[in-house]
Amino acid sequence: MMGPERIICLTEEPTEMLYLLGEEKRIVGISVYTERPPKAKEEKTKVSAFISGNLKKITSLEPDLVIGFSDIQSQLAKDLIERGLNVLIFNQRSITEILSNMQMLGNLVGQADKAKILIDGWQRDISRWKLEAENQTYKPKVFFQEWDEPIITGIQWVSEAIELAGGEDCFSHLKDRKLAKDRIITAEDVRDSNPDIYVGSWCGKAMDWDWVRNKSEWQEVSALKKNKIFEMDPSIILQPGPALFLEGIPKLKEIFSSF
Repeated sequence: MMGPERIICLTEEPTEMLYLLGEEKRIVGISVYTERPPKAKEEKTKVSAFISGNLKKITSLEPDLVIGFSDIQSQLAKDLIERGLNVLIFNQRSITEILSNMQMLGNLVGQADKAKILIDGWQRDISRWKLEAENQTYKPKVFFQEWDEPIITGIQWVSEAIELAGGEDCFSHLKDRKLAKDRIITAEDVRDSNPDIYVGSWCGKAMDWDWVRNKSEWQEVSALKKNKIFEMDPSIILQPGPALFLEGIPKLKEIFSSF
């Protein structure tokens, strides 16, 4: 077997990609937030949340590689490195980086060709979606909310996905800011942007419909007045991996088509 044989995935997207590559036998531990593929949470040992992990359980599984995502997992990564483990932290933010990282993962487990076939297919989808978006007569203005208090928006791959799906991200100017704390906005900012469509996908918890509908600053916003309020499962839009192309962008297209 080429590459690491005992992998722990601290987030969902490498788990999903390894299953798509037929290399799930290598996975010995996963995140409790893993939803895709559904059988992963039945078959694999859960060892971590997003920021924290069970260090004792992780080390007892004797992984030869631990894969994580983003600066938010930096402390967990440090704790594992100090215990002598190999840790790979990806920090993909754009759609281009997501595709590149999936190819890297394929290379790592000896499935470079299979990864390329999958990625080529998604790139063809992206080209088609881009053409369809360019041919639209009107692009609805979209406010995509990642968190409620404070209000966070504008993560790069979601902003790019909104554009590919035929929408206009109200806060696309924030997409180059990698840290969540740099993408905090106010309720007044949302009011002033007057989105046509509201999409909520609150990372790690269900969207509070009453909170959205009753926000005093938003009562005159077009999306609320026309009841264009939608919720998306974070596992298909806030995971920077295969789910974005398989379900996330198609779901955004479906939502925008209702406008």
